[in-house]
Amino acid sequence: MRSEIVEMFRKQPGEYLSGEEISRRLTVSRTAIWKHMQALKSEGYDIEAHPRLGYRLRQTPDLMLPGEIEACLTTSFLGRNIHYRAAFPVSTNDIAKQLAEAGCPEGQIVVAETQAGGRGRLTRNWFSPYAKGIWFSLVLRPNFRLQDAPKCTLLAAVAVNKAIKKVAGIDSGIKWPNDILYQDKKLVGILTEMSAQIDGINYVVIGIGINVNIEKEEFPSELKESATSLLIAAGHPISRLELLQEVLAEIEKLYNDTKSKGFAQILDEWRIQSLTLGHIVDVFGLGHEFSGRAIDIDADGALLVDTGAAIEKVMAGDVSIRYKKGL
Repeated sequence: MRSEIVEMFRKQPGEYLSGEEISRRLTVSRTAIWKHMQALKSEGYDIEAHPRLGYRLRQTPDLMLPGEIEACLTTSFLGRNIHYRAAFPVSTNDIAKQLAEAGCPEGQIVVAETQAGGRGRLTRNWFSPYAKGIWFSLVLRPNFRLQDAPKCTLLAAVAVNKAIKKVAGIDSGIKWPNDILYQDKKLVGILTEMSAQIDGINYVVIGIGINVNIEKEEFPSELKESATSLLIAAGHPISRLELLQEVLAEIEKLYNDTKSKGFAQILDEWRIQSLTLGHIVDVFGLGHEFSGRAIDIDADGALLVDTGAAIEKVMAGDVSIRYKKGL
């Protein structure tokens, strides 16, 4: 009911709608309309009530509310089912996996204003301040080969970076395999998790955390030198809703293209946007540490590193890398 009221306001921006007119259209009492207006106000909608003219919407909240997300979606299935909470005690990936196990449709997204259990790769925590970023996960049910599932991380990185360039207008790039950086500082982290059986993939969950409107002084001391936000990079606030809608549109387009054409195009786009290829990298993990020049990614999405003695194939789930810009 509340989403229908908000939609009525959107169709007549800045205009008053009488309580009688709203109640007539929705076939409920004026008392019920008043209660819905109070609920909308509690969610952050700035609604003005006039005793003779009725109600008008002055401003929508800067929150990732389902109705606000849905209002401008251009996707056909991605984001059409939204599970939203202001705060989750666990990560959005944890919630998305629960929904996927329960049979939610492909394209389901889980969105929070903050998450207490935000996670990155290799069990790292993710800083998720309230209403300052985009913290969400999505569920896909691809008919890919098992070995192709990890490349969904590359797909997501390419899509998110394209959306950031379009909405924020900054020259960001991708550090292998899934971090998006601006001037060597992290803007975005992506964590992909999968459920599969020997004969195929049950689902893939992609968790994406984007630092949007975080001020420099808001980052914890341990992150001040390694993380940044779109606000800092662009010099002005960025609409979280606009960016999320663009991210979903880019992911859906690339995902649909991949289902029909394979991952070759994704790998090519990743190479173009890469900040890693051509640079010297240090590789850590599994007791095998080495340095070399990152020369390419192969058809599996693995990073190929030329150590001078051999070409090492590095898989994303195994290691952490540090690249040396300019070398």
